Amino acid sequence: MSDHATRLFIERGFEETAIADVAAASRVAKKTVTNCFARKEELALDHQLDHQEEFVAGLARTVAGRAAGESALVALRRECLAGVERQDPVIGFAGERFCRIIAESPTLTARLRDLHDQREEALARLLAEEAGVANDDFGAYAVAAQLGAAQRALFQRIMRLTLSGLPNADIVATVADDARRVFGLLEASFGDYAVRAGG
Repeated sequence: MSDHATRLFIERGFEETAIADVAAASRVAKKTVTNCFARKEELALDHQLDHQEEFVAGLARTVAGRAAGESALVALRRECLAGVERQDPVIGFAGERFCRIIAESPTLTARLRDLHDQREEALARLLAEEAGVANDDFGAYAVAAQLGAAQRALFQRIMRLTLSGLPNADIVATVADDARRVFGLLEASFGDYAVRAGG
């Protein structure tokens, strides 16, 4: 279903494509589509974000799996650079056609912003839990917001460069430098925050 939906979104635009259109193209009942995907946005983002729950959990999962002696920032920088190298759709390498679908849809743009917000909240909860403070601890939320903003800015950078027509190899080189720079700027403040014991 999501393959048919993506084709329709590319051909017609996200806002102009109805769930009924996706059902007809997939040769299933409309209810079958809505049973699998509660919202039309989920159909559009399903492939690119490797299931939205996984996307939301991604930053927290990276930090939770960091090595002894590694800080949250170092773990996120390492994973971000690895994602750039492998051209991971989860960090923005979604291809020109898909990036255009998002850029031209206020609904998808808002949904993507909401998913980034949820990623930061999930990271904040993990940082608070590890520090033994309340779930709504402002310090944990402030750090998560800064670390998440770096990821969000790099995601948007990849999408803009993709839409400009730059080849992926050039995007990789540019964004790898950008990632090192942005995490370098944050390192003075957060380089020693949430270092896993044992290192």
